[in-house]
Amino acid sequence: MRFDTVIRNGTVVTASDTFVSDIGIKDGQIAALAAELTDADEVIDATGLLVLPGGIDSHVHLDQPSGNGIVMADDFDSGTRSAAVGGNTTVLAFCMQEKGQTLREALKVYHAKADGKCHVDVAFHLVVTDPTPDVLGQELPALVEDGYTSLKVFMTYDGLRLRDDEILATLDAARRTGALVMVHCENEDAIRYLIGRHEEEGKLSPKAHATTRPIAAEREATHRALSLAEIVDVPIVIVHVSNREAMEEIRRARQRGQKIAGETCPQYLMLTADDLDQEAMEGAKYVCSPPPRDKESQEACWEGLEQGVFDLFSSDHCPFRFDDPQGKLNDKGKRNFRWIPNGIPGVATRLPILFSEGVMKGRITVNQFVAMTSTNHARLYGLYPRKGTIAIGADADLALWDPNSRVTLTNDLLQHGADYTPYEGLEVQGWPVRVLLRGTTIVGKAAVAAHEAGGTYLSRERSSLVANRSF
Repeated sequence: MRFDTVIRNGTVVTASDTFVSDIGIKDGQIAALAAELTDADEVIDATGLLVLPGGIDSHVHLDQPSGNGIVMADDFDSGTRSAAVGGNTTVLAFCMQEKGQTLREALKVYHAKADGKCHVDVAFHLVVTDPTPDVLGQELPALVEDGYTSLKVFMTYDGLRLRDDEILATLDAARRTGALVMVHCENEDAIRYLIGRHEEEGKLSPKAHATTRPIAAEREATHRALSLAEIVDVPIVIVHVSNREAMEEIRRARQRGQKIAGETCPQYLMLTADDLDQEAMEGAKYVCSPPPRDKESQEACWEGLEQGVFDLFSSDHCPFRFDDPQGKLNDKGKRNFRWIPNGIPGVATRLPILFSEGVMKGRITVNQFVAMTSTNHARLYGLYPRKGTIAIGADADLALWDPNSRVTLTNDLLQHGADYTPYEGLEVQGWPVRVLLRGTTIVGKAAVAAHEAGGTYLSRERSSLVANRSF
């Protein structure tokens, strides 16, 4: 067989194996894994490099409505371009249903935003904010059959959060249709009460964002979400866990026999609440929810990754510009922390940070890295084995990593739409020097290659956690 591309002499890494092999690529798929493959139109020498499955970031917000006068920094062009720079070949973005809107109406809007603009492959999670009987009884079953097999519910934020009875109804609809539900766990009533107290006391700077969203509010909501899922008998995903207390709720639920997936993010390994306590509104750069915690919580999240409590390592990329009246420094946000847009950029820095801080510092193996950043995402969200692994028949989505490359993170390097990165000046060891999407090079030498945006929309199967009740 003559191949379109052969990658030679690289060390191939999957979630379970590490081996030296050439990779033959034909028609966008991996067609051969063998020694001394040479018959190809293009030969890429990967000597000294690790060849990994392209990263899959399953928690990304792009071009999302963010409130009156607030504009998200990344659309699908800039956001997926940045994802590619960081070694990703697939992102799962959120399609936000607004109140009074049907899910299909929301999807029509988001497909229009994404079509022809994506540099990596894309799928959508459905965000349910208005769970009417028609939405849950008619729309959702049809959409799951059409390949929209995951959805998200919020326990916080005005206009987004669902009451417990609405969450139960949504979970029950997911159980009947085979959809997988992600839950943002924070107690909104507690947060509102604490915001009121802070405002009465004149505590209005960015650092108050962290103290109005304490660990206890996340822990309680996590326990409640797990309890509601247990009542309905359906698996769920607890997203962006920031601390030990919430993590232990997941561990205990598993010990009771519940089928749960857990997720954490770079900000909970690298940032703390002290980052919000800076002069001249600099702390607004770090406002996200849940907020960064403390050093003890960082160590707990590392423990969760090392021990498998967390299946997923995602970015929760939710970018806003800092020095911008439509971003963090909007007029109301400068006067009161509650109006600072919640979210930070991170789709490009997710993989380099975990590789450097995790693999190169001996906290996790490179196989665990692949599992938590690619394979588990594909399995959990219905993309495996097409995505998330290096195997014959899989899409040739590959990232060639130089484990010895040292790179200092700067905002310009990341090619996103935000005007800052929370990790400015951080040196990382290990960098994706070439990224291929279905066999086509989309990033080389840390720059997006000159090409038309070639990402496609991905229809998905039901989650392995739903289908098999195990993960």
